[in-house]
Amino acid sequence: MPKVTEEHRLARRAQIVAAARTCVLEDGFHKTTMADVIRESGLSAGAVYGYFKSKEEIVAAIAEDALSTVDEVFQKILATEQPLTPLMALETALAHVVEVSERPGGDVTRVAVQAWAEALRNPAIMSTASGKYTQLRDRFEDVARRAQADGTIDADVDPRHVAQVLFGLIPGFVLQRLIIGDVTKATYSAGLRALFRP
Repeated sequence: MPKVTEEHRLARRAQIVAAARTCVLEDGFHKTTMADVIRESGLSAGAVYGYFKSKEEIVAAIAEDALSTVDEVFQKILATEQPLTPLMALETALAHVVEVSERPGGDVTRVAVQAWAEALRNPAIMSTASGKYTQLRDRFEDVARRAQADGTIDADVDPRHVAQVLFGLIPGFVLQRLIIGDVTKATYSAGLRALFRP
């Protein structure tokens, strides 16, 4: 029997995650079943279950796929040599959200919104979502600490509190963009600039 390469395994896994994302975009998390994912992927049930034992594991993989470049984005933000401001970090994060949402394979921000709703009824998805969103909020805490060191925000403010607010602005952008439809990165940035002006 030929040995399966790591490249082949990664491609199969990506195929299953893409199929699941398509199903969720069409039918939502609640209605999507493993059978739907198997059908959409074009693989056998054994092949799909060889990678993912449950829908919850696939949800975790979708979240991981969507957030896989977040650390890279924040490393870039923190590497700037000019004084870092929360506004700069937010605008870079928003640009990343838009870029990720426009990738082929469907708008993952739509999947994220559905995951928020599903998390309220599914403890396994809540656990996954909580972990992923805590990681993202922690990156904003890194931004707050760096901004304090640069003197662009007060040193006596708890960076966790700053991170809570910065993180909260991202879902607000996503929800308005998807549900109301009149929000763009440019309009949101204009509002942020008005609020964060020195």
